[in-house]
Amino acid sequence: MDVRQRLIVGSLWIGVAALMAITLEPGLPSTVSEIARLFVVVVALFLAGVYLFNPRDVLDRYKIQ
Repeated sequence: MDVRQRLIVGSLWIGVAALMAITLEPGLPSTVSEIARLFVVVVALFLAGVYLFNPRDVLDRYKIQ
């Protein structure tokens, strides 16, 4: 996966995280749905970090063909 593709996919994951973050209420999550939304935000930011920074060449080492 080249740098341009990684930037596009990473930006999409940041967009997903931002979209889910605006649905969260301020403060600590108190319901299961708020906890699930927070989990989606964390996972989306993690995936964005993987695609943008490619730590230890994870994307290049495990290519899906």
